[in-house]
Amino acid sequence: IVTEEDLAGLAVISPVTRSQYSGSRVKALIQILQHQLDQQDLLKEFMALEHLQPSDNCLVGKAPENRDKNRYRDILPYDQTRVAIGDNRDYINASYIRKQVGDEEYFYISCQGPLPSTVTAFWQMIWENKSDVIAMMTQEVERGRIKCHKYWPARLGASLDAGGYQLHLENQQFLEYFHIKVIRMVEKESGETHLVHHLKFTHWPDHGVPHSSDQLVRFIRYMRAVHSRGPVTVHCSAGIGRAGVLICTDVILGLIGSDLPINVSDIVKEMRRQRHGMIQTKEQYLFCYKVWLEVLQGILQLH
Repeated sequence: IVTEEDLAGLAVISPVTRSQYSGSRVKALIQILQHQLDQQDLLKEFMALEHLQPSDNCLVGKAPENRDKNRYRDILPYDQTRVAIGDNRDYINASYIRKQVGDEEYFYISCQGPLPSTVTAFWQMIWENKSDVIAMMTQEVERGRIKCHKYWPARLGASLDAGGYQLHLENQQFLEYFHIKVIRMVEKESGETHLVHHLKFTHWPDHGVPHSSDQLVRFIRYMRAVHSRGPVTVHCSAGIGRAGVLICTDVILGLIGSDLPINVSDIVKEMRRQRHGMIQTKEQYLFCYKVWLEVLQGILQLH
């Protein structure tokens, strides 16, 4: 489906000439970021975010009939931004997240890893929103704990029944740090089809954050390359930690490519207004800065 050379090419971000991400400006910005990372200033910035009050209620997620649809009792979508499915606006633990990047709106669904009982609802959500990319940021089991149910067809040529949809695994590729699956959805009633790229990032350590940003950047750039319509659906186990890092990093890359200023704290604030607790730990927060720094260092080497 894709070669490492293709991915390396995708990972190259070339800002426009005389942009704020070229020449002496990028050198100065690298020094500032290195200083901030060394001085622990950013920990204070993260701690300040912890004082953000919830921006809405989570009454639908707390309703008795929906309790078992939540993987974690304390991680729920806001009522305003929750993804409602079907004509009855049924519940799934998922939130819409929008972020303006220049003239373009980056649009995501951030959700928990499906449970056995929510697989059908998950695929209904994908179908109704015409999401054509799923970015999975967890393994099914980590350190002996179930993090996500296996919600896709088991092998090439196999199909899986998901309520009103039949899922067919048409193609797959296993790269060193992520897996690609091309899944064709067929709506049983109409026979209509919808193609989904399922991308599973496999190099996130059980504890902490990846050692370097390179693989995540390639993963995200490939995700952008295959995405053409609908929201990008992102999930880890709870749908706030690694999913938050992926969204924040994607936005940072988009802002660099559009020659726009970056404020990580504001990006995280905006995400948290739409789904409570996005980016869970200080390590995850600092990693977003590390990605930004390493991408700028890559730009400097190129020029």
